[in-house]
Amino acid sequence: MNTIELTLEIDGTAPMSASVVETVTAFCDRVHDHGGPGVARFALSGTPGEGWSREVSVGLVTKWERTVRRLEQLPVTTVALVSGDCGGTALDVLLTADVRVAAPGTRLILPMAGGATWPGMTLYRLVQQAGAGAIRRAVLLGAPIDADRAVAARLLDEVTDDPAPVVAGDRELAVRRLLLSEAATTSFEEALGAHLAACDRALRKAAVS
Repeated sequence: MNTIELTLEIDGTAPMSASVVETVTAFCDRVHDHGGPGVARFALSGTPGEGWSREVSVGLVTKWERTVRRLEQLPVTTVALVSGDCGGTALDVLLTADVRVAAPGTRLILPMAGGATWPGMTLYRLVQQAGAGAIRRAVLLGAPIDADRAVAARLLDEVTDDPAPVVAGDRELAVRRLLLSEAATTSFEEALGAHLAACDRALRKAAVS
């Protein structure tokens, strides 16, 4: 089966909407319909301006968070290419990616809503991935996280003038992502089967390489 390569563009300046939910849902459907290995690239930039949340409902937020979760669980390698200020829906998508590459000058920004930073699941992912101390000022004070600090906090992998990494479309990277995400909340006995299955695939692959 041919390797698929798809690109999803997210403009973080646009507020959360039914349209962006539909766009990301359709993207996920295309990946799943292909059913084979591949690379899903996310082109991300922008952060929403003041008043972005006025037309947003809890129901819409729920649909969006479920859609972002689908991105996080795609069975292909996911690569985020980010530039400029990145917030809102763009930041949500960035934090789901396996590989994250930023242009110089990139900043991660939690948008404001109701007089404080937006308390969506991006806050949860920031804490899970970087630790509460590393993102405390961003969450409590709305302070931007510049590219160098984001790399130090393990929120970005690389800052480069040429953000176009070549990444193989190996399904096993998605498997490692799943094992990584489940390790903190799954018991040894529950995790053992999944890890043994991954080991078996790795051994089979190594034997024919």
